[in-house]
Amino acid sequence: MAINMRSNSEHELTRIKEIASGIRRRVLEHTVNNNGGYLSQACSSAEIFAALYAKIMNLGPSQAPLIPLPFRGVPGPKNPDYQTGAGYNGPKSANLDRFILSPSQYALVLYATLVEVGRMAPEGLQQFNQDGSAVEMIGAEHSPGMEVMTGSLGQGLSQAAGIAMARKLKGETGKVWVFMSDGEWQSGQNWEALQAISFHKLDNIDIFIDFHKHPCDGDIASVMNIEPFDRRLEAFGAHVYRVDGHSIDALIRAVQKKPDGKPLVILAETNPWQGIELLKSRAPKLHYVRFSSEEERQRYATVKIE
Repeated sequence: MAINMRSNSEHELTRIKEIASGIRRRVLEHTVNNNGGYLSQACSSAEIFAALYAKIMNLGPSQAPLIPLPFRGVPGPKNPDYQTGAGYNGPKSANLDRFILSPSQYALVLYATLVEVGRMAPEGLQQFNQDGSAVEMIGAEHSPGMEVMTGSLGQGLSQAAGIAMARKLKGETGKVWVFMSDGEWQSGQNWEALQAISFHKLDNIDIFIDFHKHPCDGDIASVMNIEPFDRRLEAFGAHVYRVDGHSIDALIRAVQKKPDGKPLVILAETNPWQGIELLKSRAPKLHYVRFSSEEERQRYATVKIE
């Protein structure tokens, strides 16, 4: 589908592009300094996260400390100090949006985004994957920017659907935004979730899919082909806009459709080495970067991201 809306201002687009570049820079720096990281995820999704946080989502100011507090334990009646990471996305108000990160290995990208938009201090990234820290390598419900545990893979949409249904029953006007990766759609649970979302007419849920075509096991077409992806999603009852995932203007325009009883899916076609051409040599295995030598690490250390 195509959609025509008013143009976004050049100043606004430039600012979002700067945020996307900053996300890649921070994740690249982290990867170099820690001899590994989820780098391709930042390459493919930086514009999506930047557009969501700087323009698309209607979030209130952060309610969380700039430097994340240590992990306070699991939820339960005997743990009054337990908290989720939802506060980084603002208060849970009826008229404000909620954000669900489904592929929790994108947590590093989310943390970099929170830093770039001023919701978390850069020092928060230094807590990444440290003992006793809430800034987990695989984000959990207590990690900055997250409010639910989305499982080992592919359980975020089901939980977001429950939140969206509850919000609709309560008459809340805020939306539920879900970020997903393409590999999650090789799992049947997400198709069941989308079917339920469509059946219950949950048009207050919008889904961004990072369609980079290189999940953990390699080229998606050779592992389990999901094309024609857009037509399959439409068959399950969604409005689908297939767009260039690195075009901020296209991402913003695609979400302007008014609710009409159907969920909205933005199928964002992306490049998993966008901004870091050096990564292309690792294809099709791009899921996690771990350097094989100091010489390789230094090559990545010299990459300049504009």
